[in-house]
Amino acid sequence: MAAKTLTIDGKPITAEEGATVLQAADEAGIRIPTLCHLDGVYDVGACRLCLVEVAGTPKLLPACTTKVAEGMDINTDSERLRKYRRMTLELLFAERNHVCSTCVANGHCELQTLGYSLGMDHVRYDYLFPKWSVDTTHRLFGMDHNRCILCTRCVRVCWHIEGAGTKNVAGRGTKSHIITDLNMPWGESDSCTQCGKCVQACPTGALFHKGSTTGEMERNRGKLEFIVTAREKKQWITPE
Repeated sequence: MAAKTLTIDGKPITAEEGATVLQAADEAGIRIPTLCHLDGVYDVGACRLCLVEVAGTPKLLPACTTKVAEGMDINTDSERLRKYRRMTLELLFAERNHVCSTCVANGHCELQTLGYSLGMDHVRYDYLFPKWSVDTTHRLFGMDHNRCILCTRCVRVCWHIEGAGTKNVAGRGTKSHIITDLNMPWGESDSCTQCGKCVQACPTGALFHKGSTTGEMERNRGKLEFIVTAREKKQWITPE
């Protein structure tokens, strides 16, 4: 496969044809923040945190779905990008009920970690305080819609890796939410295989193991990438 030469943050690098900007940056040791990306699962550009500047293009582009091209000049960290990322994070916190001190993922939450790393110490927007339910009908897992950021990781893992198709998205705008089968309680699902991959994929406390303490909520993302690599590429890698 042909290689492409490009520049990211002033650093000349090469990347395989067909690779995304996010993949190229990661291989070059350049970190781009993201919440919806998950190694081993196709990208959808849902969170918009990985937006980057590309010379010659007036609009910001999502690094996870933008393919590399010969001669690209990319900037991943500018005042403009920091402003947009901060705004996006604040909107995520304001849209649902992210009270970290009462969340099962406190200390193991990617949303919380990004807030710290980007210096977000307050939210400038009005909180919506929606009244979302918590589904604990499943014998093993729970789903707290108050913590959901609609990254759709759980949906993509359920369809792409497990092949069950249990999870999906219903509603529009602020009414969008994750559903089980035809919007039934999770515990009544006939398609759920109880594999727990969706729980491993969740970046927040929206999906959790019932009865687990906060100290047990750390996810092992490497297991999901391991499954995909072994199945599709017929390669065996060491889980992180």
